[in-house]
Amino acid sequence: MSVISVMRRFLIAILLVWMPAAQALVAVPPIARIADLTGTLTNEQSAQLEARLSEFEQRKGSQIAVLMVPTTQPETIEQYALRVAEQWKLGRKKVDDGALLVVAKNDRALRIEVGYGLEGALNDAVSKRIVSDIIVPYLRNDDFYGGISAGVDAMIHVIDGEPLPPSPNANANAKEGGWSSLSHYFPFLVVFVFMVGGALRAMLGRFAGAAVTGGLIGGATWLVAGLASVALAAALAGFLFTLMAGVLGPLGAWSSGYGRGGFDGGFRGGDFRGGGGTFGGGGASGRW
Repeated sequence: MSVISVMRRFLIAILLVWMPAAQALVAVPPIARIADLTGTLTNEQSAQLEARLSEFEQRKGSQIAVLMVPTTQPETIEQYALRVAEQWKLGRKKVDDGALLVVAKNDRALRIEVGYGLEGALNDAVSKRIVSDIIVPYLRNDDFYGGISAGVDAMIHVIDGEPLPPSPNANANAKEGGWSSLSHYFPFLVVFVFMVGGALRAMLGRFAGAAVTGGLIGGATWLVAGLASVALAAALAGFLFTLMAGVLGPLGAWSSGYGRGGFDGGFRGGDFRGGGGTFGGGGASGRW
């Protein structure tokens, strides 16, 4: 397991522990190649995607699945996508060549979650380009099938070893995606600084606690925004805020249960099962 993967798991674990949940978590649905809990895709569209992903798995061995949900709240889409991927275990065991595309329709958010074995080809930068350059333009026009279909095709091509075409607005798209993602999660970052920063400052001292908090904030922001400049700015802000702020009271603890209830239709995959693959938080997110 690489150092980056270990850091991802550590940062995600920190966020999962300290982020308060105001309601029950959205349940993980039964595994399927195409799971549309929003009723957006027609039966024909779902069948076409299912056939394409099934053929790809038979030919390549890698598993790709698509999940559409109304919302992932109170979790971020990163937390929910990783929870689904870990439960579905997409990809072959010890090969870890699974990938998951999650679209949260009401949240206007999406994410590509990538298994360890695909992080070389479908790395964070490539995943970000697929999200921002290929899928998001369709979703902005409410063409969900077009966006998902184009995204799936791009993921398949990349896994097959084909490069993505050059992006004419790569820098602008990256900057826009990074700052918009950060603004969406700004309230959670503030809560994180207040609570975790106060605890670390009390345990490690003013400067050391502020430095560790800034590092954690920078790492979490890099996972969300995908831009080093944005992550550096967030790390500096977290460091300065924690350095100047007073130590807060005792930390609280929260617990939340998983949402319950049945799932109506929207699933295609037959006897589709995960092969035991593992995930470490690699991939990219976006909004439209």
